[in-house]
Amino acid sequence: MNKTRFNRRSSAETVTENLDLTGLNIVLTGVSSGLGAETLRVLTKRGAHVIALARSLQSASSACDKVVGKTTALACDLSDLDSVASCAKDIKSLELSIDRIICNAGIMALPSLSLCHGVEKQFATNHLGHYLLIRLLLDKLLEAKNPRVVITSSMGHQQTPKGGIAFDNLDGSQGYNAWEFYGQSKLANVLTAKALSKRFAGQGLVANSVHPGVVRTNLSRHTQGWFSTLIYFFATFFERSIEQGAATQTYVATHPDLAGVTGQYYSDCRLSKPSSYARDDALADSLWDVSEKLVNSYL
Repeated sequence: MNKTRFNRRSSAETVTENLDLTGLNIVLTGVSSGLGAETLRVLTKRGAHVIALARSLQSASSACDKVVGKTTALACDLSDLDSVASCAKDIKSLELSIDRIICNAGIMALPSLSLCHGVEKQFATNHLGHYLLIRLLLDKLLEAKNPRVVITSSMGHQQTPKGGIAFDNLDGSQGYNAWEFYGQSKLANVLTAKALSKRFAGQGLVANSVHPGVVRTNLSRHTQGWFSTLIYFFATFFERSIEQGAATQTYVATHPDLAGVTGQYYSDCRLSKPSSYARDDALADSLWDVSEKLVNSYL
């Protein structure tokens, strides 16, 4: 599975070269800019119908207007569970099976604590909103022939509070560190893919997480401090273009070589080894249970 001809310099166009995605219905979050916009462009270019989600309908529609291909623009503010539920309802009303969900959207290192639905905003946006979206669309996913979920995480999933997920401090009331809370939300992404794989692989669902690489996008607009400086120092040597940054999630979502490969973590279009917390089955189960309770009124 690691013997791929693709690498950190491959682009989303390269990894989908000669693929015909006609007939696939793909839900993609965060399409308004960066990796989401490039993923949208390439998927539609290859023939897929992309149900393109952004915080506002205007942003989603604007992104769709810039590409050639079949799209459906919808609003989905992942920090607002009411918005997520409404979006899922709109998607279901299309009466289509859903072949792929690519959870691309995210926010990073908010300088001050902010809450949504009683939990810290990065956890709410990067994890909980995506978790609810997946749960509400599971029946449509399982109708598809070869359904896949791809969740965009980060190497930042390695920098977390002690224990990986601070379940007793999801609201930040016992202290807030911007980068640790970002890392916690990105660890949650890896663990969610792991949990989905464990629970639904028997029904044909494939779920994986990815690290896109160091890419300068709007995601970094809130970053500040020494860790941000360190990231940009490394970016000088390791930075990928947006076209390259979109490659791994596009590859994992579409390439036939990965049919049936599930519960894995990818970087540079190759299998990679995530942190020890990310490989903890018990932690994945605990996160699933806590997340389910947090969104229970929407299920």
